[in-house]
Amino acid sequence: MEKKENRKVRMTRMVLQDSLVELMKTKPILSITIKDICSLADISRSTFYAHYKDQYDLLRQIEKETFSYFENMLNMYGDRQNKKEIAQMIEEMLTYIANNSNSIQVLLSENGDLDFQKKIFQHFTNHKQVTKYFSEESKENEIYYSIFLIHGAIGLVQHWLKNGMSMSVPQLAKMLIKWVVL
Repeated sequence: MEKKENRKVRMTRMVLQDSLVELMKTKPILSITIKDICSLADISRSTFYAHYKDQYDLLRQIEKETFSYFENMLNMYGDRQNKKEIAQMIEEMLTYIANNSNSIQVLLSENGDLDFQKKIFQHFTNHKQVTKYFSEESKENEIYYSIFLIHGAIGLVQHWLKNGMSMSVPQLAKMLIKWVVL
């Protein structure tokens, strides 16, 4: 019985998350109400409140899951600097982005939370594994170089998502590796 309830809870949360993402494609979170989310999800308000405090709590949960994935991926690859392993990590991240394109596109769009976007940029820019990739640059310029490349790479991913992922994951990964990895 517990497995069935857990599956039901997961499905309810997924429907609510998908509904919020769908609404955020056309308007910012400030303009979205609980009623809007529940109506699109075909779920009662009481069911919504059984899972989330408000629409911001729901958005934070989506952001938290996304951020955790990237943090875990960076930690999983640890101190590896081998270009083949870096390429594999980039391709795995892009595959995750492609598989979760609806939510990630919204999170990185003008309707997304700017604080979350800043957090992603800062995390990649300040992460020791990422900055190690740019170690051939002098120490005094390393942070500027990594900021430039991270912003460019994320901007490219935003453009890729916005334009329907017209390039395959391996093609985009190859392009990013060529431009970003020394």
